[in-house]
Amino acid sequence: MSSSKPTENRSSRFELIAGAVCLDFVNTLDDRPSRPKELLKSYSDFLDFCRDAELISRRQAEQLAVPGHQLPRAANHALSLAIEMREAMYGVFEAVARNLPIPRSALDQLNEHIQNASRHMRLAPAKGHFVWEFESTDADNPFEAVLWPIARSAADLLASDQLPFVRMCSSETCQWFFLDSTKNHRRRWCDMTKCGNRDKVRRFYARKKHLSA
Repeated sequence: MSSSKPTENRSSRFELIAGAVCLDFVNTLDDRPSRPKELLKSYSDFLDFCRDAELISRRQAEQLAVPGHQLPRAANHALSLAIEMREAMYGVFEAVARNLPIPRSALDQLNEHIQNASRHMRLAPAKGHFVWEFESTDADNPFEAVLWPIARSAADLLASDQLPFVRMCSSETCQWFFLDSTKNHRRRWCDMTKCGNRDKVRRFYARKKHLSA
């Protein structure tokens, strides 16, 4: 399984606005601070996320989906590990975004997933350079292979100079993560057309109410 992104035309189920795969993955628990909505209810949902994030191709998703239905226990175990990894990522990135101490238990859990992914990484030649690939044939549970590129994404971001620009949406009911790549690094919203616009409307009516009081 290559860590490079395959290209294919399809409509996306997931809103990938974070600027980093690992942050988009954390956002698969929607409305976390208000009314949490789990977007990964099945292993099939997880495969859809991986396709939308261009971590796997349509063919790879189909190759995993069929045995996933035949071996639901193994597929569900992989999904449980994915959610465990997601929550560890949340703990670490929340602390980063809020300038809080990094929770040791979350970092330890995330490190386990990163180390497991690293054991399956191989260098492969690709048109004059090399790329990282994930070798899934030696996995105890092949359904877990799709976790590895996400773990690698978290490791790369945490060890990069982009880490100070990890943000959480300013909407108290949203708080999705995103990577602030704006010039002045003052982006406040995960999506200006949604959370940002709702805040503008809220402030407009608050001012209107204040002036009419």
